Amino acid sequence: MEKQRLDKFLSGQNNLSRSEARTVIRRGMVTVNSIIVRDFGQLILPETDKVSYKGQDITYRKHVYILMNKPAGVLSASNDKSRQTVVDLVPPHLKRNGLFPVGRLDRDTTGMLFITDDGDFAHKIISPKSGITKSYIAELDGTVTEEMVEKFKTGVTLADGSLCRPAKLEPLTSNTARLILCEGKYHEVKRMFGTVGLGVNKLHRESIGELVLPKDLNIGDCVEMPEKWLNLSQKSISYTF
Repeated sequence: MEKQRLDKFLSGQNNLSRSEARTVIRRGMVTVNSIIVRDFGQLILPETDKVSYKGQDITYRKHVYILMNKPAGVLSASNDKSRQTVVDLVPPHLKRNGLFPVGRLDRDTTGMLFITDDGDFAHKIISPKSGITKSYIAELDGTVTEEMVEKFKTGVTLADGSLCRPAKLEPLTSNTARLILCEGKYHEVKRMFGTVGLGVNKLHRESIGELVLPKDLNIGDCVEMPEKWLNLSQKSISYTF
């Protein structure tokens, strides 16, 4: 692995700006292999050198992958001047520079959301070419009929003329349904239901790929994703019509 400047390493692994990283290094708050280093330009090997900040060892991670149970009323954005974002909810031990949500959930939509600093991973999850499925539970203002199920199966045409890929619509109760699809157009779920005259009162994403939102992950909480979850999230559920 290539060597990296100490200030870049510290900033990249923590929620510190580059100037803040340089300041704490100058103040002797950072050690490399148990030796205080004040030269913020010193080169280190991220995977082998032992770096500590304020006495706490820093475990090098090239990227971080976070699973959130998104609450309603929070923006799917990295930052906003006046409103709370999903990145604001990330706990300090997981927070680092460059985090962003993978795709978007509407402000009033809840459920599974990934937050990362890995652009390649994000692109794979949201790209229609990947065919990764997303499953939603929708509370509606009406009842899903068999005719609607068949219409979704062939792919509905939105009001702007764009065609949606075939999706699986499953009635659950008189006013709730599960929708499984593999693309992510703007406000797509609500617009799809709109084509059959149904409004969405509540929307919750329960899964991405084969990864299902853990039942013990409370609303608003985050957890770092282990490799097994990363693999499951990139496997698509096959449609069975």
